[in-house]
Amino acid sequence: MRVIGILLGLTATVAAQSTRELAELNWMEFRELVPAKIQTVLLPTGTLEAHGVINNGADMLAPVALARAVAPRVNALVAPVVPYGVTGSLDAYAGGFSISEAAYRAYVGDVLAGLARNGFRNIIVLNGHGGPQTAILNGLAEQVGRERRVRTLVVNWWSYCSDVTLRIFGEDGGHAGWNETAMIQAIDPRLVHPERYSERLALPRPAEATWSAYPFPAPIILYKPGEGYPRFDQAKAKAYFDAVVEKLTALVRDVIERWEQAGVLR
Repeated sequence: MRVIGILLGLTATVAAQSTRELAELNWMEFRELVPAKIQTVLLPTGTLEAHGVINNGADMLAPVALARAVAPRVNALVAPVVPYGVTGSLDAYAGGFSISEAAYRAYVGDVLAGLARNGFRNIIVLNGHGGPQTAILNGLAEQVGRERRVRTLVVNWWSYCSDVTLRIFGEDGGHAGWNETAMIQAIDPRLVHPERYSERLALPRPAEATWSAYPFPAPIILYKPGEGYPRFDQAKAKAYFDAVVEKLTALVRDVIERWEQAGVLR
């Protein structure tokens, strides 16, 4: 309860701040806030790749919006998004990008180290893109945490909130499936194009050791056959966004409280 009180108190202290965006603070404001009043930063990460009938930048737009919603609830600042990532089998679609693992490791490692050097004790990576990028981020966060003596957490928002997908939609989702399409629909409906949709754009993810293809022959990759096709329901989209924010907030709060209670790397 004491830790919760501290978090809530600090949130009230900075409530009058004009912004929680790291890029919008000047150096004097930053010096006053970090680490005396704010010790947590949210770093969104994503990539540019095909997402069915939503924007190529869905993997960065979603974690940025989620970070902005979570930040005031956990007394955090929001770092600028790392927009490019290790894309994989969809990078051949128009507008797709993929960064080499070596370049990505070096760059993101320096970003994490820079956040630690600037005084943040809790570095929370809100990741919007899966595949090999997840393992890279997990390894980098642990390495920087150990070397810089900071506390790190990496969250794949869609995976961690898979139970929310089942609760809101009654079925599993997918890459650019109902859940991810709903996330973007809740954030900015202009970026969703139902008129371009057909079920031919969707294909279930192949079972392990059955088949693979490059490029993957559909920009919507369903986790389970017959489940996750986009339905474009605005009410469910909003409910999904709100529920994901609640679950992510609870996770970040709980992890920080446990770090504090254990007295690790204070």
